[in-house]
Amino acid sequence: MTDPTPDNERGAVHDFADGEIQTYTGRVNRWLIAVYVVLALWAVYYLVVYWGGLGPGLEPPR
Repeated sequence: MTDPTPDNERGAVHDFADGEIQTYTGRVNRWLIAVYVVLALWAVYYLVVYWGGLGPGLEPPR
């Protein structure tokens, strides 16, 4: 890992794997935030719609 070097638009840059991977500090992309929001809403929907029971084939015999 090299020392962070300043970049005019993105701030400090950190290099990993001999420069193959670069990370920037201090910002999360809007599309990634949108993905997190959509996944959270889908999880709540799935929890509400499919809540209850033991699952298919797991109910005790009558």
